[in-house]
Amino acid sequence: MRKLQCAWLVMFFGIASGLSQSGPAQSSTIKTTGFSVVETLAVDATDAPRKVFHAKLTIPAEAGDFVLLYPKWIPGEHGPTGPLVDTAGIYFRADGHTLNWHRDPVDMFAFHVEVPKGVSSIEATLDYLSPVEMPGGFSAGSSATEKLAVLSWNWLVLYPKGRGSDDVGVKASLKLPANWQWGTALPHASSAAGSVEFTLASLTTLVDSPVLMGQYLKKIPLQQGTAPSHELDVVADSMAALEMSADQAKAFHNLVAEAGALYGARHYREYHFLLTLSDHVAHFGLEHHESNDSRVGEGYLTDASQWTLGGSLLPHEYTHSWNGKYRRPAGLATADYEAPMQGNLLWVYEGLTEYFGYVLTARSGLQTPEQWREQLAEIATTYSHRPGRKWRALEDTATAAQTLYGAGEAFSNYRRSVDYYDEGALIWLEADTILRENSGGKRSMDDFAQLFMGGKNTPPEVKTYTLDDVVATLNQVQSYDWRGFLTERILKVAEHAPLGGIANSGWMLVYDEQPNVIEKLRDQAGRGFDASASVGLVLSKDGAVMDAIEDGIAAKNGIGPGMKIVAVNGRKYSEELLTAAMREAKKSKEPMQLLVENTEYYRTVSLSYYEGPRHPHLVRDAGKKDVLGEIMRPKVTTLPTPVPAAE
Repeated sequence: MRKLQCAWLVMFFGIASGLSQSGPAQSSTIKTTGFSVVETLAVDATDAPRKVFHAKLTIPAEAGDFVLLYPKWIPGEHGPTGPLVDTAGIYFRADGHTLNWHRDPVDMFAFHVEVPKGVSSIEATLDYLSPVEMPGGFSAGSSATEKLAVLSWNWLVLYPKGRGSDDVGVKASLKLPANWQWGTALPHASSAAGSVEFTLASLTTLVDSPVLMGQYLKKIPLQQGTAPSHELDVVADSMAALEMSADQAKAFHNLVAEAGALYGARHYREYHFLLTLSDHVAHFGLEHHESNDSRVGEGYLTDASQWTLGGSLLPHEYTHSWNGKYRRPAGLATADYEAPMQGNLLWVYEGLTEYFGYVLTARSGLQTPEQWREQLAEIATTYSHRPGRKWRALEDTATAAQTLYGAGEAFSNYRRSVDYYDEGALIWLEADTILRENSGGKRSMDDFAQLFMGGKNTPPEVKTYTLDDVVATLNQVQSYDWRGFLTERILKVAEHAPLGGIANSGWMLVYDEQPNVIEKLRDQAGRGFDASASVGLVLSKDGAVMDAIEDGIAAKNGIGPGMKIVAVNGRKYSEELLTAAMREAKKSKEPMQLLVENTEYYRTVSLSYYEGPRHPHLVRDAGKKDVLGEIMRPKVTTLPTPVPAAE
């Protein structure tokens, strides 16, 4: 999972805590037959433009106090994020009579229904009210506009308590608004204009298979002629937003080919990239075994800055089909949606996925080599100015993930956020360079990927892992003290960011006054100004303080999140003016004067900062081999000619 947050892209188990955990690996195949319970689910999405989805379920029941559960822990979201608060119009009926029910006073997600004797089946109806505001959490966030919607089945399902999601079969159907099309990885039995009947599937598969729908939708086959099949389903708020260049189409084709070469096998029957282009839905990426729900701005395909800034989103979510869905930490492989998930191995689940997602971004051409390196430099800078790392180990950000996803950007440098994404990627880059160096260039994380996540092509299935499995596979690739390596970087607090991978790869992190390429693009997209490496501030376009580095010069002078820089040296704030003031202070050695607003009060802060603007870049270390170039190099050199986009 990946969530897009205001200023930048936030790069979204055993029973025991810590790196000493171990346990037996388990394997379960997603079921399609032999269910102990079979439900029907009819979803009416014709009111989607009004942000309302209707559902009718038929559920086998038992007389007496019959308990139905609403999904609470949604896979991939790493928390109890089921949008219970947005359900309404809940009724239970049997034989034409409305049944009494009450909510469990302890478990809010449990409904107690009074089922009369002789009744073997009940009907449940409920509505889901999609949030109207764009901010929000993942699939529970805003998901519908006048012209499109993304349906997450977990919004509208109930299932009997005591049944695992693999044991419940669901026969689903969907009614769409007039003239809307749809796309999903969920197999269907039949379809007609405005409706579709899906084949019987487990509740696991249903919840894992969202449906994209809308008036403006294109289905683009990828790597035709190869098995299994792949499809890019794109929906937008306008037809113009669907225009795709030949280079963009080629990059998507490359992504499928490069992933196959990296992992060596595929673990799905078919795969759908479900891509939503809208400025009015929540922006994020959420993984599924045979698809991904990725949502970006309407201009993603038509605006160069949006295209580059979102370049690694689809590779990240696609990689989750291997790491997160096929291979999964034991603590995240729960039998139903009520059991709490344990996230202390998210630095593998998300951090390793983040790393391989970046690798595939470069290899497929979704970013240029320069853009890729500049993004890496920016990540390195972010985690080099993270004073929270002095008190909080990286593993704790994973263990506490469910509390951190909802945290705002303010004080994220001191509190720490979901740092296991990008800091995890830095650690796995370092592991890659160690493998390459110690094997004389014969082994790399590519070999780990094939051993750990490859094997043979299979339908969707789950194979769990523990830390012991990760360490054993690394040693199978190349012997090294991998447990010690990971313990130092994951379990222990560390004052400095793990930048060994950059140094080992033949590059150096340097700072100068020239803006970073990715910073320029963020500026063009109106996402604010990151001056954490200089005055220690992250500012919005209008000067609002989004974060202040806790041990930075601005924070030491009393500036903090929630304040606003109104003026610089007596003149109205702008990013350009602040940058110019930093250059002038470097020459004159005179403090900058910042007029700061804080809850209706104003004061002038004299900032004695004389180092000028500092922007991060990677430059070659001429004395070392360019390992980073080798990591970015495509593995596939001959690709089929892309097929033109289908309407």
